Amino acid sequence: MTTAPTGSNAVPPMPERTPKALRTAIAQHAPQLLVDFDRHWRRDIADAYDLAPVPAFMARWWAEYALARDPELATKVHGLEDAAGKEADYARAKTLIEEAGRLRREAAKAEPGR
Repeated sequence: MTTAPTGSNAVPPMPERTPKALRTAIAQHAPQLLVDFDRHWRRDIADAYDLAPVPAFMARWWAEYALARDPELATKVHGLEDAAGKEADYARAKTLIEEAGRLRREAAKAEPGR
């Protein structure tokens, strides 16, 4: 895994695209995700004899870490989601949740080392 950039507001780079590297990055930079990551791994991957679920597992947790490693972006996305949940106007709520989804998808496109 690449080392994190220096500075108090620096967003750490994405790790290599492997479960082990991703878990290490989560432990270092987004430890609040670690319990759920490990629980999901044990439930769906660790005791499986089929590797078919691994790509879906990695896609989900890659996206989760990509968002969590950037507190400013995570705050923005969660704020949009919270606002959508409180919005009485359906069209406005839909717009808010679509923007949150777009930001999540963009974050998930991050490549290793970026």
